[in-house]
Amino acid sequence: MKHGLKMAGVALAASGLLAGCGSTAAPTTTGSGSGTSAGGSTPAAGAPAASTTYTMGPAIKPKDGKQLKIGVAFPILDQFLQNVADGIKKRAADAGVTVDIVSAEENAATQLGQVENFVAQKVDGILIIPVDTDAAAPMTQKVTGANIPLAYVNRNPTGRPDGVPYVGSDSIVAGTLEMTELAKQLNNKGNVAILIGDPANEAAVQRTKGCKDVAQKVGMTVVLEQAGNWKRDKGLSITENWLQSGKQIDAICANNDEMALGAIQALKNANKLSSVKVGGVDATADALKALKAGELAVTVFQDAKGQGAGGIDAIVQLYNKEKVPGFVNVPYQLVTKDKADEFAAK
Repeated sequence: MKHGLKMAGVALAASGLLAGCGSTAAPTTTGSGSGTSAGGSTPAAGAPAASTTYTMGPAIKPKDGKQLKIGVAFPILDQFLQNVADGIKKRAADAGVTVDIVSAEENAATQLGQVENFVAQKVDGILIIPVDTDAAAPMTQKVTGANIPLAYVNRNPTGRPDGVPYVGSDSIVAGTLEMTELAKQLNNKGNVAILIGDPANEAAVQRTKGCKDVAQKVGMTVVLEQAGNWKRDKGLSITENWLQSGKQIDAICANNDEMALGAIQALKNANKLSSVKVGGVDATADALKALKAGELAVTVFQDAKGQGAGGIDAIVQLYNKEKVPGFVNVPYQLVTKDKADEFAAK
């Protein structure tokens, strides 16, 4: 299914991302990227090999002066995805286009219906963050069959075709950066538990792979893993069960901050937080507070507003009949306690 990059490639990718991250940007092709297999975070099978790193530029506007209407289909509007929505709205305003944002409340059938409604309305472009990255093909077919510009944001669908760009981040890098820092803080020793997001999302698959690859490389052992579907309450209840099992856990590598914060609460309730390092991904406001308090060991910044802005730019470029690379990379950055204040302002 989804296999991601080999570790050598990840190390190179991570170093490049950290060197060149910006918050929002107009995409400019930088070369032919290193694609992964279908459904990975870099271009999917059949998608263009070209990639770009997204850095801030002036808002891209329709060449014909039309006020475009862009339909935006979200899976849900949680704390992180609301930031993506904010980035979409801000960039749309700067570009002089309007957006209609809907949420499917994590129901794939509902999302397909919403996309079909956008097609029926003959919107000028559609952005999708899919509920299920393995079941996005019908939406892709509906939109491209109507010759409406389409881009995916944040979650990369399996089998994404040529001409449909993905604007987001290379998910395996997030897990790699997170677990590398957790391992460093534990001197590469101990047992690891992994809180997985939604197994139907490529981000969960790739971040989990990054955690596992690093643990294996440094000689740590993954002893537990379970899907918490990105939710804080699930992270709490799963961690409570893990603690009751009696298994030794030295690190929890969570696929996102919400589950990490749930794990932290469970550890605090059991008076065991001091003996377990917890990591997350997204650098949300709550996570940065926990990082400053010394409760969260590490998080990884995912530029939500940059992804949203990049999605708008991609749609306008497609409307303008301009080429858009298959993978518009909005890079991750490692965030440790000493950098919490810096990223709170982003």
